[in-house]
Amino acid sequence: MTSLFSKIIAGELPGHFALKDDHCVVFMTIAPIRPGHALVVPREPINHWMDMPADLNAHVFEIGRRVALAQRVAFRSDRVGLVIAGFEVQHVHLHCIPAEEMSHLNFANQEQNVPAERLAADAARLAAQLRKDGVAGAVASD
Repeated sequence: MTSLFSKIIAGELPGHFALKDDHCVVFMTIAPIRPGHALVVPREPINHWMDMPADLNAHVFEIGRRVALAQRVAFRSDRVGLVIAGFEVQHVHLHCIPAEEMSHLNFANQEQNVPAERLAADAARLAAQLRKDGVAGAVASD
């Protein structure tokens, strides 16, 4: 199954990456609810999170946890929400969203037409914190 995310991972479509490892990637969503809204996506195009093998599931969720810790610092947020919806793209992905209140997790508030420069800056900011935190696979600075 080839998904939109498979094309981003393969470099066929643009993406603003903060982390790349052998099993998953982290990139900024093009329709963020909040600044710093990132997606943790396994490289393997699995449709539903419950179908991930246990070892991949553990890795993806650990990367999600490490991303959330980095987002708290990089985007000065007390909390980071984790949402697994799975309806918009048929490829497992975790939404890690810096949030101060429950309304900050409302997908009705997604921004549209976010400038690529802002997404690139957010990815660089997150990657820098991931590197500072010693997370393997954090994208190197340009």
